[in-house]
Amino acid sequence: MERRRTKLAVAVALLLIFGLASQKCSCDVVQFIFGDSLSDVGNNNYLTKSLARAALPWYGIDFGNGMPNGRFSNGRTVADIIARFFFLNLLTNVPGDNMGLPRPPAFLDPTLDENVIFKNGVNYASGGGGILNETSSLFIQRFSLYKQIELFQGTQEFMRMKIGREAADKFFAEAFYVVAMGSNDFINNYLLPVYADSWNYNGDTFITYLITTLEGQLRDRNTFQLLYSLGARKLTFFGLGPMGCIPLQRILTSSGGCQQSTNKLALDFNKQSTKLLSDLASSLPNSTFKFGDAYDAFQDLINRPYLYDFNNSHGPCCSLGKIRPTLTCTPISTLCEDRSKFVFWDEYHPTDKANELIANVILKKLGYNSTNGTDNP
Repeated sequence: MERRRTKLAVAVALLLIFGLASQKCSCDVVQFIFGDSLSDVGNNNYLTKSLARAALPWYGIDFGNGMPNGRFSNGRTVADIIARFFFLNLLTNVPGDNMGLPRPPAFLDPTLDENVIFKNGVNYASGGGGILNETSSLFIQRFSLYKQIELFQGTQEFMRMKIGREAADKFFAEAFYVVAMGSNDFINNYLLPVYADSWNYNGDTFITYLITTLEGQLRDRNTFQLLYSLGARKLTFFGLGPMGCIPLQRILTSSGGCQQSTNKLALDFNKQSTKLLSDLASSLPNSTFKFGDAYDAFQDLINRPYLYDFNNSHGPCCSLGKIRPTLTCTPISTLCEDRSKFVFWDEYHPTDKANELIANVILKKLGYNSTNGTDNP
């Protein structure tokens, strides 16, 4: 009798396992996002030892309930806005329906499960993350691009266990992929003399090192080729903006102007990244790899803010008055009177309104219509 019960239990277990593994994927086309603090939607808030966290007021004041949510802005990130656009215009069966359509949640969000991944995708972006592992090491905890891809591989294995290899591979092949990284490799590595890279390279050789890392990561396989081998067919790499014009860089000059040498690094990196994406798009079968560029538009916004209904493009909205630079926004910080008039939220990151403008430019250059009509929390 006991033996029969054991056999029955085994049979039921096998049915459950194979039932899960063979179920069909009733999931949407989603996005997987890899990036830094410009795209982070909360991962770093779960890294309790990280020094790069948007866990205190006044971060998130114009998003949802106004409480900190891990976004390094007063509202949405560029990745938020572009992800929303895809849901509204490309990924849903009800174009224009902007009620309750989700964005890719943070990988470390405790509510993340296979059903959430089916409907939303995943955001692996981490404040301080860089192309290089050594970037932002002073922040103690952060996910580099190496680590984010490793986490994505874990997500793939998880989904294959849930729905089977064939359905999972189809799901990942149909998804959209965004990689937005590189600024920390300069701001929080090469341009800081406490890092060895600032002594071992000049501007040109450091950019070559970055691009070579993108081409040779993980056993001589290009980062994008690796993602390609993992199923990525539709991928966009976001270029860098005028890094020399962020408030942190401007406060370090005697004139308060942009640091043109830093901007040149961004332009040179964008040029080589564009070529890399073009070469990959022509060599990898059935792939659509694009370069998302908003440098010129962002520079024009900084140079002529009044044309875009801004009145401040040089200082942060959230600061400690004349005590600068303040590297993060805190509860004792003072906020600007009108957040919609400032280009920058803190010393590093744009405001919600500026992010929307940047996202619109990227989408237009990629051949899509603007995000007008999407939600603005």
